[in-house]
Formats: sequence, C-alpha cells, structure tokens
Amino acid sequence: MKIHSHLLLFLGHLSSICIVLGSAQCQCLADQKSLMLQLKQGLVYNSSLSTKLVQWNSSTDCCQWSGVTCSSLGQVVALDLSSETISGGINSSSLFRLQYLQNLSLAYNSFHYTPIPSGFERLKNLTHLNLSNSPFAGQIPIEISCLTELVILDLSSIVFPGEDQLKLEDPSLESLVKNLTKLTQLHLDGVNISALGIEWCQALSSLPNLQVLSLSNCHLSGPIHDSLAKLRSLSSIRLDQNNLSTQVPEFFSKYSNLTSLHLSSCELNGIFPEKILQVATLQTLDLFNNPLLHGSLPEFPQSGALQTLVLSDTQFTGTLPESIGSLQMLSRIEIARCNLSGLIPKSMSNLTALLYIDFSTNILTGPIPSFSMSRNLTEIILSHNQLTGSLPSTYWEGLQHLVNVDMRNNSLRGRVPSSLFSLPSLQWIQLSYNLLNGQIDEVSNSSSSSLNTIDLQSNNLAGPIPTFFFKFQKLSVLLLSFNSFSGLIQLDMFQNLRDLTTLELSYNNLSIGSLNKSFTTLTPQFATLKLASCYLKEFPYLAYQSRLISLDLSNNLLSGKVPSWIWSLRYLQNLNLSHNNLVDVQGSPQNSSLVFLDLSSNLLNGTTPTPPRSAAYVDYSNNHLISSIPDDIGHLLIFAIFFSLSNNGLTGAIPKSFCNAAFLQVLDLSNNNLNGSIPPCLIGRENLVVLNLRANNLVGGISGAFPSGCGLQTLDLGVNHLEGKIPESLFNCKMLEVLNLGHNQIDDTFPCWLESVPALRVLVLRANNFHGAIGCEDVKNNGSFEMLQIVDMSLNNFSGHLPSRCFLTWKAMMANEDEAGSELNHLKFGVLELSQVYYQDVVTVTSKGLEMELVKILTIFTSIDFSENNFDGLIPDEMGELQSLYVLNLSGNALTGNIPSSLGNLKQLESLDLSRNQLTEEIPAQLASLNFLSYLNLAFNELVGRIPVGTQIQSFSPASFEGNKGLCGAPLTVKCSISPAMQPIVGLPTPTIAKTHSSSALQDHSEVLISAGFGFLFGFCMVIGSLLLCKGWRDFYFVQIEIYLLRLRH
Repeated sequence: MKIHSHLLLFLGHLSSICIVLGSAQCQCLADQKSLMLQLKQGLVYNSSLSTKLVQWNSSTDCCQWSGVTCSSLGQVVALDLSSETISGGINSSSLFRLQYLQNLSLAYNSFHYTPIPSGFERLKNLTHLNLSNSPFAGQIPIEISCLTELVILDLSSIVFPGEDQLKLEDPSLESLVKNLTKLTQLHLDGVNISALGIEWCQALSSLPNLQVLSLSNCHLSGPIHDSLAKLRSLSSIRLDQNNLSTQVPEFFSKYSNLTSLHLSSCELNGIFPEKILQVATLQTLDLFNNPLLHGSLPEFPQSGALQTLVLSDTQFTGTLPESIGSLQMLSRIEIARCNLSGLIPKSMSNLTALLYIDFSTNILTGPIPSFSMSRNLTEIILSHNQLTGSLPSTYWEGLQHLVNVDMRNNSLRGRVPSSLFSLPSLQWIQLSYNLLNGQIDEVSNSSSSSLNTIDLQSNNLAGPIPTFFFKFQKLSVLLLSFNSFSGLIQLDMFQNLRDLTTLELSYNNLSIGSLNKSFTTLTPQFATLKLASCYLKEFPYLAYQSRLISLDLSNNLLSGKVPSWIWSLRYLQNLNLSHNNLVDVQGSPQNSSLVFLDLSSNLLNGTTPTPPRSAAYVDYSNNHLISSIPDDIGHLLIFAIFFSLSNNGLTGAIPKSFCNAAFLQVLDLSNNNLNGSIPPCLIGRENLVVLNLRANNLVGGISGAFPSGCGLQTLDLGVNHLEGKIPESLFNCKMLEVLNLGHNQIDDTFPCWLESVPALRVLVLRANNFHGAIGCEDVKNNGSFEMLQIVDMSLNNFSGHLPSRCFLTWKAMMANEDEAGSELNHLKFGVLELSQVYYQDVVTVTSKGLEMELVKILTIFTSIDFSENNFDGLIPDEMGELQSLYVLNLSGNALTGNIPSSLGNLKQLESLDLSRNQLTEEIPAQLASLNFLSYLNLAFNELVGRIPVGTQIQSFSPASFEGNKGLCGAPLTVKCSISPAMQPIVGLPTPTIAKTHSSSALQDHSEVLISAGFGFLFGFCMVIGSLLLCKGWRDFYFVQIEIYLLRLRH
C-alpha cells in the first residue's frame, strides 16, 4: 500500500549514532532506562508473539534492547516497536518524556481504533514518525504539526468497511502540514481528508522538499490543481481510490525525477497524456480501473526505465508499439479489458526481465510471439482475444518459473504443446475455447509436476485421454468437456489423484464405465463432477462423495429411478439429470441441500416430485407428469427463483400457493391441461419476471391488477380460452418485452395504451375477437412501439386503413443488422447469470406459409403479420422504411391499390405474403431485387402485366401468382402477348416502358402507343408500295413465301 523507502533512511540515519566496535558499548542513561521500563509496563502486548518488549528487563543495558537505538551519550534516539502485538492505547506519558527521540515507529500493532494520543509536540527532535497500520481512529491531533523537524510522516492504514478511520477535519490538511516544510515523505493513505482538488493541492504546495506523496483512499476530490506542479522534487505519487473525476494533468510529465505514479480507481476521464509514458525515469505507472480514461501507447524511449505498466480496465486503444521491446527493464505489464488491437509485437521476445504479462480481453490478432528468452516469466495471460496460429513446443523451453498459461477464448490452432506438461513450476494450463486439434503426445516425468489445473474444454482434441494425466498427483481441476476425446474411461483411473476436486468430461466420444461400491473413501473427493453425454447407462455409485457440490449426468442413457442416496449428499447444490430416460424418483428431494435441480426431458410420471426447500432453480419440464399440482407447492418454493412444469400432462387448477413463493421470478406452467382461472394474486406479483401459462385450458378473464412496480418481462397466456378485455393496468409493466395473448377469445379493441410500455418487443394478439382500427389516433404519442420487432394481429376482426404514421415509429424494424446485433443475441432473462442459466422466450410466427416456433427470439428477427382481418385501403409506402423486416404477411384482407415499389427497400425480407386481397396494377420491378426472398405469395388479387424478371422471382411456384388473370410471364405458363406494332425488329433492342401511376405518365404512355401506330402505318405503306411498283422485289417475295409454305407442310 505504501512505500517503505523511509525505513532505509531510518537505518542510515542511525548508523552514525551508536556503533558497537569490539567491546565498546553505548551506556544507557539511568533516566532513559527508567522511562523505557515505565513505557513497557504501561503497554498491553502478547508476550508469546513479542520479539522486542519481551526482552526488556532492568538487568541489561537499555541500549542493547531490541528495537532501541542510543546515541554515543546513552540517549535513546530511536525506538522501533513495530509488529509487537501492542493492543489498546498508549496510556503511559513516559513515551513523550524521551526528549532525545528522533525516530519512532509503532507501526503494525493493534490499537483498536483508539485516538492518537496527545503529547507528540514534546518530541521536538522527531524526524521520522511511523504510526501506520496500527490502526488508530478519530481526528489527527494538531500537536503533530509542531514537529517541524519531521522528514518522514506515515499515518497510513488499510481501511476496512464499517470500521472507523483517521480523519483530518480540524486541523485540516493545510493546518497539519503548513509548518512541516522539511517533509520529504508524506503517507496518509486511508485518512479521511475529504477535500476538493484546489484545497489539498494548495495545502501540499507548501512542502518544497516533498519527494513521496501517498494519499490513497482519502476521499479526495478533483480536479488536480496546477499548484501541485510546484513540487518539483516529487518522485512517487500515489492517489489511488479517490473520486478525482478529472483528467490527468500533463504537468506530471515535467517531474524530472518521477519514478512511480499510482492513479488506479480514481474515476479519471479524458485522454491520458502520452508524454508521461515517455518520462525517462518512470518505473511504475498504475492506471487500473479507470473505465472513462482514454489513451494509446506512444513510441517508448530507447533508454526507458519502465518496470511496471498497469492499464487494465481503461479505454486504451490502438496497437502495441514495436518499441515496447526496447523496455529492457519491463517486468510486469497488465493491459487487460481494454480495446487494444493489432498484433503482439515480435520485439517483446527480447524482454528478458519480463515476469508477468496480461493482455486478456482485448481485440489482439495474429500469432503469439515466443517468450522463451524471458527466463523468469511466471504468468502469461492472453485470454479472450482473437489470436491465431499455433503454440510450438519450443516456445516453452527453459521457462522453469512459469506458473500460469491462460490463452482461453482465442482461435489458436494446431496441437497442444506437450512441453508445457513438463515445466516444473507450471500450475495452470488454460487453453479452452480454441481450435486446437489432434492428439496430445505422451510425456514422461509428469509425476513431479506442480500442475493444479488443466483446462482444455471446447476444442477439437481427439484420441484417448493421455495416460500421463492420471499421474499429476497435485492435479485439482481437469476440464476436458466439448472435445472429441474417445475411449472407455473407468473412474477408478483417477484413484491416485487424491487432490482432484473438479472433473468435467462431458460431450466427448467417451464411454464411462460403471462405478461400483468398492470406489469408496479412498477415491478423490469431487466437488464438481460433470459426465454429460458420456453414454452412461446406470447411475455411478457416488454415495461416498461427501464433498460433492455439483453433479451433471444429463444427456445420458440413465433409466429407472433416481436413487435415494443422491438426496443425502450433504453439500450437493447443483444436480442436472435432464435428457435421460428416468421414470421415477426414489425418496424425496425436499430436505436436500440442492439449489439447482434439473430433471427435465425425462420420462417421469405420476405426481410432481416435492421440490427441495433450499432450491432456487427447479425444472421438471418435458416429462409425463399427470394429476394436479400439489396445493401447497408454493409453500415449498421458499427460495425458488425459477420453477417450470411445462410440457407435461398436468390437470386441475393453478394453486394459489404460488403467490406465497416470495422470490419466484419465473413460473412456467405452459403446455399442460390446467383449467380454471388465473389466480388474481399472480397478476398482482411485483417480482415476477416471467409468467408463462400458454397452451392450457384456462378460462375466464385476466382478473386482478398489475401493480405499479410490475417487473414482468414476459407474459405468455396464449392458446387458452380467456375472455373479456386486456387489463389496462398492464401498462404498469414498463419492462415488458414479450406479450402473447394469441389463440384466446378476448373481445377488445387494439390496446393503444401499450405504446407507453417502452421495452415491448413481441406483441401477439392473433386468433382472438379483437376489432376496430389500430391507428390509435386518440393516443397523445401516436403509436411509438420503438422496440417492437414481432407483431402478430392475424385472425381477428381488425378493420380500417393500415396506419402509415405508426410504421415510422417502429425503430427496431428500421435498424440494420449490425445495430440490432449490438443488443443481446436473443431475448432471454438471466435466472442465475453467474451460472449462465437463462430463461429463453418462445413465440410462434407464420413465415413462408408455415407456422414455426422460435425457441430463441433473435433481436435481429422482425416480423409483421396482419393477415386474416378486414383491413382495407392502400398498403402504406412507409412500410418500405422497415428495412430490417424478415417477414411481412398482409394476406386475407381487403387491401386495394398497387403494391408499393418501396417494398423493394426491404433487403432482408425472406417471406412476403400479400395474397387474397384486391391489389391491382403491375407487380413492381423492385421486388425482383429482393435477393433473400425465399417465399412469395401474391395469389388471388387483381394484378396485371408481366411478372418482373429477377434472380429470385422466377424460382417461385406458379401457385404464388395464381388467381391474377391479368398476370403473364414466367413462372406462369401464360405468355405475355405482344401486339404486331410492338414486335421488335430482329437485331434491334426491345424497347422498355417505365411503369408509373401518374396521369402524366399515362399520357406519355398513350403518346408512345400513338407514335408506334403511325410508325407501323408508315412502314407498312413503304413495304407494300415497293412490292407493287418493283417487279423484281415482287417475284423474290412470292418465291420466299412458297419455300416457307413447303417447309410448313413437311
């Protein structure tokens, strides 16, 4: 926390005071000895841990006591009682009668937050005072400001939450230091100063000799005032953990002796001055955790002294300069969670002093350079980038001190270097989520390895699990899931790995042998065991795994009953048995310690298993459970956040006791045979986020009122028999994203008041008895729905014109794919986000003439379905603004007029259905340019003219255009007839006529036809006249006609 260079000064100063040469010794003055013994008597300390006070006694010379230094005259000039376990306070006045004292240290004791005692003003000769980390509390006494000879003052301490701390109120910082003009070091870390930038900066500017300034966690505010620039001798500045909320002043770069600058967690902003990084004397720069601070790395000087560079959790961007390789003294570099891009410079291979490197969570690309010359390297962390290339074995040779290799979440290819496994100090190998492939070569001398963690999951590794893995006797974590490892694994193969606590082998091509009852207390005691998709046919016997916390046996071939011993595992919190063939549960999970229980997608039948009282997540979905839900189910869900019984065969009413589950956020009872009405108390729950009762036999209205603090994000009541109206209190649910009321018997007008729900993305009202217009003219903010991406009002009785102005407010349907993709990938609710457990919303949409269920609703998927209503009038041109639209269905209405050419702007459109309307005129040529269009239905309208020619449109079935008697051209078999006047002359291009709908255009069209008629008449007269007047032409003409007729006959 602070710099201890003042200890060296302390020792240097004492070297000239009392030196023992041969038998010559300093003789302690009697009064000095008496004062020291009185001091000891007044202190409370632990004699069994003391190394100094415990040796003080009257029979020896006090100048020989540990921690005591005397002058040549026998005067006590230095007293070091640091780390002496002194507790309580300093009650003895004898300390302040040691008038010759120049150096005093009471650091690292335990004064239990008592005030600093008064009396220090009597120690006029003090040059060094160290009371750090003891800790004291309360106001710093004004008497310390009288110690005008002080060179070093250290009152710093580590502040723990809820504990008292030292403070500077009266006196203030200015009052404390204004007379201490000889100070070279000031350490007040953890002291509550609570001063504005101009106040504390100007107070310090009166210390011309100050070299070390340490004021971390002092409740200082910004900005940093220019008056601080007066301190020309500053070499070390520590201001971490203050809410400075300011830019870093450039005058810091003018401190010619600057060696250390610590500004972490200071809420810094603006652009960091590059010149500071180029200060020749700078050894340490720490800007950690300033997320608003921007900057980039400059070219570094050839003779730079930089040893430690910490820029993590800032907004530094750009590339790593090649000149970074010239920092020959660089030992630690941390630039994690920034926005660095480009390559890791090859010049970094020359950094022989490098000990620690962390470039994780950036956008770095390209290959990883070799660090084999950095012989003392301990950690290399490059995870969460876009690095490519391989990891040659030669890169790791000679790195005898390497402890951690973390290159997770990149795009590394090739094989895992076997030389890694032979490094004697290596404890963590983390290469998961890459593209590594092939087998891992066997190595020898692995039993002496220090390896603690091997994380190779989510690669393309194949072959058997290397046998030398089973010899790593210190191995604690082995993660091999999501690869292509093959072969038969017996769990007793891990018998010798006594420290193994986490084993994950899921989703490989492995077969796990059965684990019999002989595998008992001699086995490694697992905390986490994940064997999903390992072709298990029977439960491994794990009754003796008394430390097991997480067990995943999902996606196997387990059948029969869940064994009762599993509920007796005392520490088991996470159990996933989903996607098996289990039919029943032995015993009851009610009194287990489970927090997460997933029994979904099995063959469980009968009644609902009693959920664990401690569970936060319970999933019984996709089984064969029948009968009714127990009436007291809600009383058992004491801590439950997620509860699902969807896709079973449950009957009866929804128990009202669900309303007593105080923490319940997700309740999914969809796809059952539940009947009765929806309990009003469910509607009135504030903390419910997802309520899915879809596809049951629920009746009645939606009774109850949605509370003012409604937290619903998903409300799915579709496919029931609900009646009445939508409660207007639903507008209280400001976070609502998905509303599905489709396939009910709701009789209402369009709920215009939903426009006040800003987060709404999915609105499904299909197959009800809704009626009236949807224009919402009476709503003050005419139809916002800015986030709406899926709207389905089909199969209702809506009528009137389609409201053109509304479509201009649907911003989510106008966003391009990149903008939409910048949101979450799909709509979901984080149930247990730390465990990456999410609830996925599901909605059914009609696309390409078929109903399909979207299990994951992508934020880039957009759809409009107004089909099977009574809408009339024109299709608004404004629909062409919805450029991210994927599906548009306006079929089965009474729409008239032409198809707007603006629909050609819908470049993402995949499905367009305008069938069974009264649309007229020609199909706009712009539709032929929709390259992603895979479904088109314009059947049964009154369209005319030639079907436009394009790359896609001719690939559709003729059924897409049937029922339009005036249409012709491919893919229809009806040929477009061309009048003789319009027949093209061979060798000349066919004229085209632009399609428009204005009266002037029609007039121009008529003029073209009239001109063509006159042209035909003139040409006809010229040809006939020539035949009549010229005998040679006439004879040739008739000969050619005879030849043509003869060919026709044959």
